Amino acid sequence: MAFSTNKSSGPMADINVTPLVDVMLVLLIIFMVTMPIQSVPVDVDLPQKTDKPPENPKEPPEPIRLRIDASGQVFWNDSPVAVGDLQKRMMEEVARDPTNQPELQIDTNDQAEYGVLAKVLAAAKNAEMVKIGFVQN
Repeated sequence: MAFSTNKSSGPMADINVTPLVDVMLVLLIIFMVTMPIQSVPVDVDLPQKTDKPPENPKEPPEPIRLRIDASGQVFWNDSPVAVGDLQKRMMEEVARDPTNQPELQIDTNDQAEYGVLAKVLAAAKNAEMVKIGFVQN
């Protein structure tokens, strides 16, 4: 609280914040008491430590560069491909070695429609591709 040393200056116009702080503390305590406590356990599968290295590590295959331009045309490693043929090509790539799939690197133009990207992602999901990345320019 501020005190004035000059008696002729008149009344003080400072705001008393003590009641505001009291109200805020009471509200804080009310919210803390009424907030439900999470009592449901969450199962987390953590990786386990192993002493032996992986056997015969495979060299990862070349990534698949998938580009979608502004007109909605899809390019598979710089060659045009129809959106309807994507799932078949992706399934062929997965069938080569399901445990060592190539990464699907998707590069989209800022002006491309989202519907084309949604079809590409649906084809990748249906083909069970697990390594999908987005390229940022």
